[in-house]
Amino acid sequence: MQDRTVLLKLWGVSLLWGGNYVASAYMLRDFSPIYLSFARLVVMSLFLLSVAFVGQSVRRPNMREFGLLLLAGITGTLINQLFYFAGLQHSTAGNAALIIALSPIATTLLSRIFLNEAMSLQKVSGAIVALIGVVCIVLYGGKEIGISKGDIFLLMAMLGMSVSLLFIRKLTVTMTSYEVTIYATVLGTILMSPAVAVEAWNGDLHGSHRLFVWVLLIVVAVIGQGLAGFWWNQGIAVVGASMSAMFMNIPPFVAIIVSYFVLGDPIHAAQIGGGMLILAGVAITNMKRRQPQAASTAGLDANANV
Repeated sequence: MQDRTVLLKLWGVSLLWGGNYVASAYMLRDFSPIYLSFARLVVMSLFLLSVAFVGQSVRRPNMREFGLLLLAGITGTLINQLFYFAGLQHSTAGNAALIIALSPIATTLLSRIFLNEAMSLQKVSGAIVALIGVVCIVLYGGKEIGISKGDIFLLMAMLGMSVSLLFIRKLTVTMTSYEVTIYATVLGTILMSPAVAVEAWNGDLHGSHRLFVWVLLIVVAVIGQGLAGFWWNQGIAVVGASMSAMFMNIPPFVAIIVSYFVLGDPIHAAQIGGGMLILAGVAITNMKRRQPQAASTAGLDANANV
């Protein structure tokens, strides 16, 4: 019964994360991108700090951990969020979901380059398949044929998140994923303050005058990111990373379908084909080969930031 409840929660996470892309694109009609990102991060930070204050013990990081948290906050929150919302303003929610889905592949490649981690033929094959999918989406799956500025920004956002996962890997050796999430999110929110000030100084900052949009922002930050994140971590703990990862095939296609009905974004064949290639590449990369003695203990990064 407990496993069934957890699986239902994982389904909920998939739907929420898929819907977050559409909600973000919708809110960009009323908000400037940097202000929207900052406002959502502030709500998210307040939610995490409230949960920590009520029932979770969070220890103070040492100097090494603080340095890694700062780097994770810069790449995974500041850079990722700035490029994500800037890209979403010039692309579609479906493209955003599909490009962000490439993050596990990018993390694997970056781990090989910077951490000198072994990369098998299986992982290389998966990376090539996924990259072909991204090329299809970037060239033919946008609002117009050819490379769009929005998709380039979304690729930068995905790379920012992928780099942050390298720092998070090191941090979770001595800290819980919950502690890392709180510190990295709060630090990233603080670091984004100057960007908001620059947007205001240039006269580009504007927010919504509609109560519904502000309520939507709070719901996305608290439920779509905060609560969904807790459900995701619970799913990994109960049913394992491999089964939980299968649910990450769902959000991109939820985003494509919902954005078609809510935002009127067309569905391109290149999005479907490219998305299938990306997800196939991710599946190939993370597929565990049977060992004669015991099962492989290779883990799967299961972090999402939408």
